[in-house]
Amino acid sequence: MEKPQDKQDQQEIDATQKPGFLALIVSTFAAAFGVQTDKNRERDFQHGNIYSFIAAGILFTVFFVLGTVFLVKFILAGD
Repeated sequence: MEKPQDKQDQQEIDATQKPGFLALIVSTFAAAFGVQTDKNRERDFQHGNIYSFIAAGILFTVFFVLGTVFLVKFILAGD
């Protein structure tokens, strides 16, 4: 069983490391929906690569718009 201090130490280590692929995806989704935490936002700005976040944001936007268009077309085709 982990002690509370061990868990806090691990979170501090995670906050100082470069965000990985999964953290990039989670941050992109959280930022898109406006629920990004201050801790993660600070980690992204301090340790992340801006070009990775720009590319992830553009890809998310493209997939979101295309998904919305296809969903609307699918729903309207059911009439």
